[in-house]
Amino acid sequence: MNDDPVAAPPPRRPAPRRRGTGWVAFIVVFAVFGAAYFFGVMPRQKGLEALSQETRKLAIPTVAVTSPKAGDTNTEMVLPGNLLGYSETAVYARASGFVRRWTADIGAQVKAGELLAEIEVPEVDADLQRARAELDNARVTYEQAQKTSDRWQALVKTGSVSAQDAEAALDAARARRAAVEAAKQSVSRLERVRGFREVRAPFAGVITARNAEVGELVDAGSGGGKGRELYRLASTGKLRVQVNLPQEAARSAVPGVGAEITLPGHSGKKYPGKIVRTAGAIDPEARTLLAEIEVDNAGGELLPGAYAQVRLKIPVTVPSLIVPVNTLLFRSEGPQVAVITGGDRVTLRNVTIGRDFGTTVELLTGIEASDRVVLNPSDSLYSGVQVRVVQAPEKKSDKADKPERKS
Repeated sequence: MNDDPVAAPPPRRPAPRRRGTGWVAFIVVFAVFGAAYFFGVMPRQKGLEALSQETRKLAIPTVAVTSPKAGDTNTEMVLPGNLLGYSETAVYARASGFVRRWTADIGAQVKAGELLAEIEVPEVDADLQRARAELDNARVTYEQAQKTSDRWQALVKTGSVSAQDAEAALDAARARRAAVEAAKQSVSRLERVRGFREVRAPFAGVITARNAEVGELVDAGSGGGKGRELYRLASTGKLRVQVNLPQEAARSAVPGVGAEITLPGHSGKKYPGKIVRTAGAIDPEARTLLAEIEVDNAGGELLPGAYAQVRLKIPVTVPSLIVPVNTLLFRSEGPQVAVITGGDRVTLRNVTIGRDFGTTVELLTGIEASDRVVLNPSDSLYSGVQVRVVQAPEKKSDKADKPERKS
């Protein structure tokens, strides 16, 4: 029995805990943080990464490239030339005397051997008469000496004269015979000189100059001596054109290379020809090679001494590539171009420049046809730098950027 009049209340039992409440709270917190990261942090990181990539892309220089084009197999040149007769010569007097008459004037077409002028040679005529008289005298003297020698040869057999005297008579006859031969040669020489009183054309052609006047005294000899030219004769059925080729074309300018001849005032008419010979040596002063071109002139349209333009297509011995002129870099190392290699990296190459066509330039060495050449390279560009490559648009006029060379 309990002594306390008021009974103590029984102890309360704790309420039972709900199972899984902690995991729910953890999941809720994780979801909140996940949503914050997914919708807040992740987009920010992606934005920063995209910005970083864009910054890196912008730091890489962008370049436009082009492909080299093959150069022409022929080099076309337009050069000045001089028209010359196929054969040209100055005609001089070969005997001194006075001009008796002339039969051909400038512009006359003459045949080979045709008489051009006649010269009076009175001194030669006098010398010829004297030589003929001396020849007659020598013949008479020889005949007398021969008869004496024959007579003495007969007397020596009878013992009337000595053998020594007969031998002397024979020697005298031989000397007289030699004098006759000398007189004959003198007469023959003077007859040939007298024949030079007729000035004749050495070949068929046109008279381009006449300096002979009736009654004028002329001397025998050439321009290097005391004589002067009476006529100048040129053969015009076929003409020669002389041109001076630049040194770089000397190896390819061989006989047989075709040419076109044009003349001012001929309405653009072209006359075909070809190289027939060259000097075979470079002029050390002009550094050019003299070449001769033959052109037919059967119609007589071309005149010797005229100025002409000669268009030549010289075969190219060294293959070349054509690039725009704005691909070149000029530095202390010499002319260079920037070429894109593996990994879109730049390589600077030294090049050898050939001909300059204005908007394009010919490169002889340094690049290949498969290379990608940078257009408008900056001065800060160096080998090894990485770049972003874009292909430059092709121009329709690229094929026309190769004008002929004029010299």
